[in-house]
Amino acid sequence: MALKRYVQDEFRIKKKTDADKQDVTKILTEDQDRTVLFEDLNGGKAAGNVFSTRAKIAKAMNIAPGDLVKSMLDAISSPKAPKISENPEFRSKQVKGGLMSLPIPKYFPKDGGRYITAGVIVAAQDGMKNISFHRMMIMDDKHIAIRLVPRHTYTMLQKAKAKGEELKIAICIGSRPEVLLAAATSLDFGVDELEIAAALCESSGKPLELGKTDNGLLVPADSDYVIEGRITLKTADEGPFVDITGTYDIIRSQPVIEVDKIWSVDDPLFQLLLPGGNEHYLFMGLPREPMMLKTVRQAVPRTHAVRLTEGGCCWLHGVVSITKNKEGDGMNAIMAAFTGHPSMKQVIIVDDDIDIFDDRQVEWAVATRFQGNRMLRVPDAAGSSLDPSAESTTWKIGIDATRLLNTDKVMFDRAKLD
Repeated sequence: MALKRYVQDEFRIKKKTDADKQDVTKILTEDQDRTVLFEDLNGGKAAGNVFSTRAKIAKAMNIAPGDLVKSMLDAISSPKAPKISENPEFRSKQVKGGLMSLPIPKYFPKDGGRYITAGVIVAAQDGMKNISFHRMMIMDDKHIAIRLVPRHTYTMLQKAKAKGEELKIAICIGSRPEVLLAAATSLDFGVDELEIAAALCESSGKPLELGKTDNGLLVPADSDYVIEGRITLKTADEGPFVDITGTYDIIRSQPVIEVDKIWSVDDPLFQLLLPGGNEHYLFMGLPREPMMLKTVRQAVPRTHAVRLTEGGCCWLHGVVSITKNKEGDGMNAIMAAFTGHPSMKQVIIVDDDIDIFDDRQVEWAVATRFQGNRMLRVPDAAGSSLDPSAESTTWKIGIDATRLLNTDKVMFDRAKLD
């Protein structure tokens, strides 16, 4: 039971919580830094805001918050083989009821239904493995409409379809943060993200173990729930759904999952990830930061830190701190940052004396070190489909808020007492 390790003496809602009246959303949004345990949500237990800050994620992984991006880069470059458990914890019991009996809420009034929001899909096809995040709308006790963007799981489904086959999958709910981060990381097709998760688990002192489902997939052994099923050749309307920007995404025809079995640990917790909330931001944005750091460092060797900002939904806006070797490094850093995270539409480059996790310091750098002639504007670029302001393309803006090297440095520094 992965989730219980991180949910202990938390804020508890003991009374019955209605799964269809957005009570969950109201409570979670009151204080997103606060982990909440719902003791009776549709008859089951659930927890939200579990990893809603960088500090919580880092604590769960037994590392410092400032080491998160470095740890992910190290794991990507040095993956580890997970251990295999013959008696995985998730097989403690088979859930007799269907999907509608689980503690799954409807988050917003216009949502298409109740949604699984923290589910990690494990899939395998022709020897290729993949784990990934997807939003999943409950249709009835045995069917789920899954939003598939054209990435790895989508590609595996297309390959299965070409053979007239369905794609076997398992939905894992109640995962440790290392699994969630690995599932949201963009890697080459065919890379096993569970090996990245296993490497991330090294610092926690608790190795990642996998267990086999009845349909032959290896999944995290301590998942609170594992739903076995198949992505079928059928489709259904999925949505609306409040996505990362806090706005409703549109209805689309999407593939349908048919559920075969539901497993759980004893006394399971269902993880609730608030759509458009801080935890949603972090598990979408944080796994993109290692690639940003890597690509910017290739252009500017002394790159210190990168951040996708909460104000930009941890997806559309970023900040990078560098030490310039030459004039023009700021502009090179802008272009490299957009390469590292193509969905981003605004990035600010600052000097290493600016704390990029302090929005006020970042804005101060823009106010005192930037002029409009040091802005890069890129028209008609491919951007994020999650940006409600974009049409078919987007404008990208890069702001070089670094000091000019050929000017007296004192002019750009905050005054300090001796």
